[in-house]
Amino acid sequence: MQIAISGNIGAGKTELTKLLSRHYGYKAVYGPSEENPYLNSFYEDMRRWSFNMMVHSLYANVSQLAELNQIGESFVRDRSLYDDAAIFAPNLQSMGLMTTRDLTTYTNLFEMTCALLPPPDLLIYLRCDVPTLIRHIQKRGREYESSIRLDYLTNLNTRYENWANEYEHKMLVVDMDECDFVENREDLGVIINRIDAEFNSLFANTK
Repeated sequence: MQIAISGNIGAGKTELTKLLSRHYGYKAVYGPSEENPYLNSFYEDMRRWSFNMMVHSLYANVSQLAELNQIGESFVRDRSLYDDAAIFAPNLQSMGLMTTRDLTTYTNLFEMTCALLPPPDLLIYLRCDVPTLIRHIQKRGREYESSIRLDYLTNLNTRYENWANEYEHKMLVVDMDECDFVENREDLGVIINRIDAEFNSLFANTK
């Protein structure tokens, strides 16, 4: 069983990954973004390093997922393979930080490699309004996130909503403006009950 968790910066992906992996006894898997050797260069000069950063992120994510699929172990992952291609790469292009030519090359690479991997059995989308995202970001206090702009988060939110509306596989949407699964375990219980219902549906479809 594969569960992927998607959502904007500060939505709560990492925390939900920890809690769900503990509950189900699945492996907790974290996207290798912080190991990206281009990350610091990207923050220093986004226009110069955006393509390099995104291609390395694609390579790292596909390599990680291919290894997990080969092992066959159930896992919860704090990002889907689709976030970069559907959300972050086109947003960089729209901001003038990635050329259209580079975006086309990146998208072609993504589509070729994505075809080799199955979609997650369940994708959980954590939907957040921008004030909720800001509150979460401030609470965790990561220095490199302190300069994130409101319009940047807003643009990402719009792209996430458009992508979620077009996603063709199994998706569970959690409204994080009405949910605090970290502080309120009843909220976590509601999410788990919804996941269990999706699991039952998945298993019924395989009979």
